Amino acid sequence: MGAPSVANQQQFANTITLIAQQLRTRLRDRVMVDANWNGSKKFYNQYGKNTMTEILSRYQETPISSVDHRRRMVTPRYWVVNDLLDPVDALAMCGDPLSAYSQANVAAANRQQDQTIIDAISGAAYSDETGSTSNTIAAAQKVTAGGTGLSLVKLTAASKALNKAEVPSEDRTLVLNSEALDDVLNTTGITSVDYNSVKALMSGEIDQFMGFTWVRSELLPTDSSSSRLLYAFQKSGVQLAIQKEPTGRLTERPDKNYGWQAYISMCMGAVRLEEEKVIQIAIAE
Repeated sequence: MGAPSVANQQQFANTITLIAQQLRTRLRDRVMVDANWNGSKKFYNQYGKNTMTEILSRYQETPISSVDHRRRMVTPRYWVVNDLLDPVDALAMCGDPLSAYSQANVAAANRQQDQTIIDAISGAAYSDETGSTSNTIAAAQKVTAGGTGLSLVKLTAASKALNKAEVPSEDRTLVLNSEALDDVLNTTGITSVDYNSVKALMSGEIDQFMGFTWVRSELLPTDSSSSRLLYAFQKSGVQLAIQKEPTGRLTERPDKNYGWQAYISMCMGAVRLEEEKVIQIAIAE
């Protein structure tokens, strides 16, 4: 049996200590969330910019302006996490291991929500009537690695790109990893005020810097050159759509000698709504 033998030997413990891991979703509150979804796919209609026409004469014909209509598609992705506790193992452990098993499964579900959002931010977004057109982040929305880590120059470039696209200044998020956070702290020429702000970010005292809410994640991808990809985005640029919230069941399994099964499932998808509201920042690690 795949019994947790280490736990069996630790008779003095009152509970099972969870292995260090991310326990809560960090990105769900930073994107648009839609919990009203049924069916195999869902489309989000969008309306582009319009311009006004000047009236230059009396009784001029009423102009008609056609708004640029767009739509983005979300498809569902279904996940489960399931663990079994053999009754023999349960007898060998002190305390209630079911609570720890359930917590570990909840942590897995929350990390998967963050991964789903990151996949949507970084990957292809499908548009048009049937969702057949693939959209990727354009070169103008990318800050290249250039053999360096995260710097104030790169952060300024990301902020400038969002400003040029008239992206709202509120609800902007920067997703970065611990390596990038350390890069900024060790940036040559960083002012004492900036240094103190980044130190406060690292210690969790604040989460705001340079107009972004900084969210740390170790789930960020790398590109073909092994550069780590960070993302700066505005909340309205990313949509999370939920068919089924993480839902758990804790049941006895008669077919497994009445061992306990800790089970969680969820169904959701995400999509990048507008490329202009997302900036990719590459860093060398």
